[in-house]
Amino acid sequence: MSKDKKLMPELRFPEFANKEEWKIEPLGNLSKEIVEKTKGRKYKLISITSGVGLVSQIEKFGREIAGNSYKNYYVIRNLDFAYNKSSTKLYAEGEIAMFEDEQTGAVPNSIFTCFRFNENIIFPPFAKYPFVNNLHGNWLRKFITVGARANGALQVNSKDLFTVPFPYPNLTEQHKIASCISSLDELIVAHNEKLDVLKDHKKGLMQNLFPLEGETVPKVRFPEFEEDEEWVEKKTDEIIKITSGKGFKASEYSNNGIPLLQIENVGYGSVKWKKSPIHLPHNYKFVYQELLLKEGDIVLALNRPVTNNELKIARLSKFDEPSMLYQRVGRIELLLESLDEEFIFQICSLFIKAFVIRKSIGSDQPFISLKELYTQKVRLPDLLEQQKIASCLSALDELINAQTEIIEQLQLHKKGLMQGLFPNIENL
Repeated sequence: MSKDKKLMPELRFPEFANKEEWKIEPLGNLSKEIVEKTKGRKYKLISITSGVGLVSQIEKFGREIAGNSYKNYYVIRNLDFAYNKSSTKLYAEGEIAMFEDEQTGAVPNSIFTCFRFNENIIFPPFAKYPFVNNLHGNWLRKFITVGARANGALQVNSKDLFTVPFPYPNLTEQHKIASCISSLDELIVAHNEKLDVLKDHKKGLMQNLFPLEGETVPKVRFPEFEEDEEWVEKKTDEIIKITSGKGFKASEYSNNGIPLLQIENVGYGSVKWKKSPIHLPHNYKFVYQELLLKEGDIVLALNRPVTNNELKIARLSKFDEPSMLYQRVGRIELLLESLDEEFIFQICSLFIKAFVIRKSIGSDQPFISLKELYTQKVRLPDLLEQQKIASCLSALDELINAQTEIIEQLQLHKKGLMQGLFPNIENL
């Protein structure tokens, strides 16, 4: 480290403002590698979910998958750390997570390197956050050859892992930082739980407001429609038409113009733009008028349409127009005047998801076959009842979207806070 540069974070709590600068040492000086194996003793089997951390194999896979290799699994205990050598979108050089469970666990020795910090020097709950910031990835990048994999795992030498430079202040400041960020984590968890409650409420509401399979009316109807006729059955191709977008070439992209709405932009109910969306030239809105999207349009992911058990279907807001429809994304058009757009959006999110899941049994999710989808049958009420149901569900969607926005803002706040509370060591 340069003598002219001090190892200090941008943000520091007032009581530590005039304290000594942070220290930095190789990870191996601050921790000890864990090599204890199960030898057949029964422990909780652990895996990792990218961005979430260490979870039980039952939670991730629905079952334990150790098999005959279990006797060689490493044993980990509460506040131990495990480095997973698998490359993911979030952690291209692998992920390091802290084990937070009072029950002793075991992880596959083939893809994990485990270690335990010296708690006289490092407070483990503090140490997990630099790894969330990918401290290790920035260092390991220089040691990993592109494409260097063995049995699906990155070829990372444990010796290189333990040379990762780890910055830290005194223990008192470590506790303060950990307490601050963990409080924010608890707040994010609480808001996620509230979001889950809202989603569960909507799911239950939809099960009551739409007829079950084989039924002609829903379980619950608004009082003014209780004496009305049964819902009318129609084939999907009688009520909607789905138009796929165009596969524009990279050579057609421009620095500004009309945003190109791709499959990754189709969220759960709303459009999700990246910081720097791809654009097409302004004049394309005249050349490809049939692909121009506007407020209120319904778009559907045609490939891998169900993720996290939710259908990727969205309605465009006024902030999403104009935009251009890309390949593998379909625009849903209504074919009858007696249809409410919001109601069709809601009922499509229900029956198209069910259709996709049925077609996915025993295989990966297919590209939606419009020919097959059009043969599906769906029941509809009259326009007034459609509007009443749509109004109820869209109001709930507004609460869900607002709650989602709160969580996203908290996560952005956490990201900025972590960048400020930990020094940047890349240029030291």
